[in-house]
Amino acid sequence: MRRALSVVLATTAATCLVGAALAPGAVGQVSDGPERSTTAIDLQPRDERQTVEGFGFSSAFQRATLLYQISEPQRSEALDLLLGRDGAAPDILRIGIGGQSNDTYDVMLSIQPEDPGGPDAEPEYQWDGWDNGSVWFAQEAKARGVDRFYGNAWTAPAYMKTNGSAVRGGALCGLSNATCASGDWTEAYANYLVAWADLYAQEGIDIESLAFTNEPDWNASYESMLFTPAQAAEFTGIVGPIAKRAGYGVVCCDSFGWEQGKPYLEALMADRDAWRYLDAYSAHSYASPSVTPADTDKPVWMSEWATSASAAGWNENWDGGQGVSTDGIVMAEHMQDSLAQAGVTAYLWWLGVSQGASASLIQADVAGDTYRVSSRYYAFSAFSRYIDAGAVRFDVEHETDGLKVSAYRNPDGSRVVQLLNLNQAPVSTDIDLPRPVTAYLTDNDHDLEQVDTIATPVRGSTELELPARSLVTLVSER
Repeated sequence: MRRALSVVLATTAATCLVGAALAPGAVGQVSDGPERSTTAIDLQPRDERQTVEGFGFSSAFQRATLLYQISEPQRSEALDLLLGRDGAAPDILRIGIGGQSNDTYDVMLSIQPEDPGGPDAEPEYQWDGWDNGSVWFAQEAKARGVDRFYGNAWTAPAYMKTNGSAVRGGALCGLSNATCASGDWTEAYANYLVAWADLYAQEGIDIESLAFTNEPDWNASYESMLFTPAQAAEFTGIVGPIAKRAGYGVVCCDSFGWEQGKPYLEALMADRDAWRYLDAYSAHSYASPSVTPADTDKPVWMSEWATSASAAGWNENWDGGQGVSTDGIVMAEHMQDSLAQAGVTAYLWWLGVSQGASASLIQADVAGDTYRVSSRYYAFSAFSRYIDAGAVRFDVEHETDGLKVSAYRNPDGSRVVQLLNLNQAPVSTDIDLPRPVTAYLTDNDHDLEQVDTIATPVRGSTELELPARSLVTLVSER
């Protein structure tokens, strides 16, 4: 595990960094009095942006079983780190809905792996109360305060698809331009998704919403199913009323890229039935990053992203200086941009835990009966632990090159400001926060640690000494 070093910060002479204004979408929070313009970082409390629903990650593809195989007390320690309120404190858990006919590691077993005899036949659901390890993990999450769960299917079972396989794409039989000899499986698939959620309710886990596709525009070698934007809108109109009657919302469409997802959003908006039943729009950040707003007033989720670990392997660095994409500072910038530039209401990393060369937050070493923690974990926790579900983001103005700022008012009135210094040198500045604040530092030497020398109250504002290549999280009281 990474070990925190002692805090040693030297007072830095003021450095004047004059440059272009921060890109539109940078943010602010509420101040105690009239708006002020005498500080370098000027919060705009009246200019409200999105309401944040929360942060989370996925337990798909049996990754949760890795922690289950680790003995106590290491298992509980890792669970507390990933799920606890004093740990990463996620708000949302994304659970994979299986579509495979086997349960080997890295695939997800379906609740109906075999064709029951056609789309109109009586369903033959099979339930083991385990569901690829996700039931156990969801129960552990609920016990630690996670209260939002949603299911995401990568594919329908093979017999419902045009290619007769759970992998390599294929379309759902019965959609436009997806005719199958076996018939129309669209309604059966919708009922299948609802049945999965109902089975979780039996285990004490209330599923809030269902996502019927993952990366519908990527023909993957693993579990996958393709939808055109028109087909995704068509099926949203089919699954929507079935899910709503059962008490579940609908999330769509999880494109593999942020800009690539926008045609899906346009198709949903153009279809009255689909738009009526859509509860949240979602997209990923692989093919293109989440740095532009989505043109909708509905909730917008950045529902998956992780950088590739194939070259660097398991990487625990915050900023290794080699431009490694799995460094924690890269994740922090992506979270900052997604919230402040794309205006997302929810941010979900890919995996909370995995093994080997992974960009997960925590690595499970089953053979060694232990776990390791990355700096990505601390980047995630800086946002998720302190920005509460229901927080409102505000605009902020400043003109410091290499500094990205976002700020929030929590439902209880506390305020959080995230300051990401991408410069190779420290930044001396000030912010119009008149209240006492606590500063938490994440950099090469600190893992989200309280540092008292960063923020100093001075005459109704706060002077800041921001270390180079760091994330500083300011938290103020009500």
